[in-house]
Amino acid sequence: MKMDFLVTTVANPYCFPRNFKQERPMLSHQRHTACRASSCKIFQQHNEGSSVDYGFNINNSQVIKKLSRRRMPTLAKEIFLELKSEGFPLNNSTLSTIMVHYIDDDSPLQAQAMWEEMLNSCFEPSVQVISKLFNAYGKMGHFDYITKVLDQVKLRYSHLLPEAYSLAISCFGKHKQLELMESTLREMVSSGFTVNSATGNSFIIYYSMFGSLLEMETAYGRLKRSRFLIEKKGIMAMAFAYIRKRKFYRLGEFLRDVGLGRKNVGNLLWNLLLLSYAANFKMRSLQREFLQMVEAGFNPDLTTFNIRALAFSRMDLLWDLHLSLEHMKHMNIEPDLVTYGCVVDAYVDRRLGRNLEFILSKMNPVQPPVSLTDSFVFEALGKGDFHMSSEAFMQFRKQKKWTYRELISLYLKKQHRRNQVFWNY
Repeated sequence: MKMDFLVTTVANPYCFPRNFKQERPMLSHQRHTACRASSCKIFQQHNEGSSVDYGFNINNSQVIKKLSRRRMPTLAKEIFLELKSEGFPLNNSTLSTIMVHYIDDDSPLQAQAMWEEMLNSCFEPSVQVISKLFNAYGKMGHFDYITKVLDQVKLRYSHLLPEAYSLAISCFGKHKQLELMESTLREMVSSGFTVNSATGNSFIIYYSMFGSLLEMETAYGRLKRSRFLIEKKGIMAMAFAYIRKRKFYRLGEFLRDVGLGRKNVGNLLWNLLLLSYAANFKMRSLQREFLQMVEAGFNPDLTTFNIRALAFSRMDLLWDLHLSLEHMKHMNIEPDLVTYGCVVDAYVDRRLGRNLEFILSKMNPVQPPVSLTDSFVFEALGKGDFHMSSEAFMQFRKQKKWTYRELISLYLKKQHRRNQVFWNY
């Protein structure tokens, strides 16, 4: 049977019963009967000699995909069953497509049946299909099924094992199954496969998220012994783990071990190092490392300046805050909501709110507010009072086009009212 007619019929919106276009819901039995009738109708029209040519030449897997995109999954299944019952040969693409459809439709038992049929038909599954199958089992917590699929791949498709092991490790780690992740890694190594950089970095990420600091550092040491570089995601994951535990000294040691001279991650390492000092308010060390950063050939960015501004603001170092703003202006770096928050909070805490205009005149406060600072800064130092209040104002009135000046004016009025004392007689 040629699939051209089947595809063109599926593409024709008038070939299906009117029941599919009615908004009124049908009973389950009626819907099944209608789908069965539709699939039989397509084949019957072909046998009677009907033909329509729209220039299609697509295989049956694309028919099922088209039906799935049309939100007619039941009809797609019926088409598949009709193909099978009529004795038409089913290729690897068709089996893979219907299997993925079962996975997306939250039907793992049917997907498992399709997987077994694919194995018995001597077809080779793609890596994408194996990945979707692992993800489906992971969401359901059926981790023993993932191990079973790995054993089947090992027996039949040994050339797919390296990618299958990596997918299984990633799936186990994503669902906090660290012991299964480790055992899969040991099995992978014992089978003669080497651990690549992506797998080594994924271990660091999952241990930093769900393991202890010791386990995370052990995974990092194993990556170093493999002579792979830790990537940006791994650096961020380890930094967040140290920050959450308030281990800023160990964070600094880790960053120096990675190498502050690495330029493929931008200013990330230096910014994290400055943050480790700012979080403990070690101002001299903060200033010294900032100068070394500039001497090493790195250009400070907005996050760099805001880390220093937050420390200056919390320590009421207004003169240093002024110098930092002048430096930003010299480097053509526009301040964001965090920068304005540092200025406003510092002046309000010192009860110098009336003198704000002196510094705001140098900052262009008529611009719309934006927040471009990296989120790890807030993890360590939190958000200032003006920053949080401004976000609440903008969230409450989303349609209004705010400016920094309007937010500051509204915030000062709020502070003035809060400081007033009302007496009830």
